[in-house]
Amino acid sequence: MAYQESHVTQRQASAVSTNKVLRNTYALLAMTLLFSAVTAGAAMAMGIERMNIFVFFIGAYGLMFLVHKTANSAAGLLATFAFTGFMGFTLGPILSAYLAIEGGGQLIMNALAMTGATFIGLSAVALVTKKDFSFLGNFLLAGAIVLILAMVAALIFNIPTLSLAVSAGFVLFASAAILFQTSEIVHRAGETNYILATITLYVSIYNLFVSLLSILGIMNSD
Repeated sequence: MAYQESHVTQRQASAVSTNKVLRNTYALLAMTLLFSAVTAGAAMAMGIERMNIFVFFIGAYGLMFLVHKTANSAAGLLATFAFTGFMGFTLGPILSAYLAIEGGGQLIMNALAMTGATFIGLSAVALVTKKDFSFLGNFLLAGAIVLILAMVAALIFNIPTLSLAVSAGFVLFASAAILFQTSEIVHRAGETNYILATITLYVSIYNLFVSLLSILGIMNSD
């Protein structure tokens, strides 16, 4: 009886802890997305041109490294907003380019709606079914390598069909990452730090939105 009571208590404590990580993650995610929207708007208002790809990678991965180094301290929150603010700022010129074409605003709104619906749907699947999606870890590792190589090839050879394939690949990759990360929180398999969980979900949403926008843009005659 004592063992059963102890087991129940441990399960309850684990559920409370998991719910806390989920609440903190989604609260921070909402704030970072809003902050990114502000910095994107600022970049558009200032007429900032699209950033050099190498500068983008240095800034993005440098700030992401800083987030991981400070994730267990209060400085992690500052690093998180620095990273997401930077990502939003680099998104500004992309949005400006789409707004310059006919129907560009509608493309952006469609991409936003599709991104939101996908994120909510996938999160609901992981939270409601409580299925363990940890098996996606190996797929994500292999997929990241393939997508990086394909992205470099697309930049070098400038082949529209390859760019479309890369964007579609990123949609699948981001979707799998959302399932994986949410499952990690629910099952306490590997993520108990809400800052790291937020960054993973943020990057997935960012990639999902940009990829969907790219696909819609390629399909647009303009």
